[in-house]
Amino acid sequence: MNSNASIKLQTPRLLRSLLGAAMLVAGMGLVTTTASASVLLSGSVGGVPSGADHYETFDSIADGTSTTTALPSGLTVSFAPDGKAVQGTTGQYAAPVLSSGNGANFGGQPDGTDTTTYLTSGGPNGSTTLTFATAQRYLGLLWGSVDGYNNLEFFSGGTSVASFWGAAVTAVAGAGNCVNGNQTTIGTCYVNINFLQGSFDRVVATSGSYAFEFDNVAFSSAPIGVPEPGILGMFGVGLLLVGSTYRFKARKQG
Repeated sequence: MNSNASIKLQTPRLLRSLLGAAMLVAGMGLVTTTASASVLLSGSVGGVPSGADHYETFDSIADGTSTTTALPSGLTVSFAPDGKAVQGTTGQYAAPVLSSGNGANFGGQPDGTDTTTYLTSGGPNGSTTLTFATAQRYLGLLWGSVDGYNNLEFFSGGTSVASFWGAAVTAVAGAGNCVNGNQTTIGTCYVNINFLQGSFDRVVATSGSYAFEFDNVAFSSAPIGVPEPGILGMFGVGLLLVGSTYRFKARKQG
């Protein structure tokens, strides 16, 4: 067998293996890269965060609060007009729904409609901001009745480093999960944002219409539940090798 034949037989096998790895990485969520960060977004109905440094329920904030509040976890919550801490469901906001025991790390909250304090961004002119005492690389949140026009923006200092719309959450969760605007179990997702590169110290929740509701925030100074950087790096090298092999084959056949 000549070298050309060997390349023809081996390259498809290598390609299939690497494409399989690509599907595994893609199946974990959406990776977005900016000049300042590389970020992995994932989410699922009933998702459970584990291994985070801090778990915040916001239950120490009184219903109706719209003033800046510093919490023992090292998190400070502030609001712009319309944003506030609330309980229950009204015509302008709806309580998130817990499922599959994902309230276990948040004071053992039971499955079902959230009866505790949660945060809402309010309408188009409102916002809720989470400010951290130190740089973070992971954020998890119980995102209620995900709407495509909800937006979560991450900042490092005064620089915006990443931003995700509710539509992206629905897309990565897959069919029947995080259903747009649904106020039952299938409309609430536990969403995980891991900074593979870079970090953030402030997160701003806004919405193009009423409303962006969330609760049970987990945060950590390191990514959690993601592949080792070396695995992602090897995958990238593998793709480069495939490209090089095909270019070599093309030159030999030319």
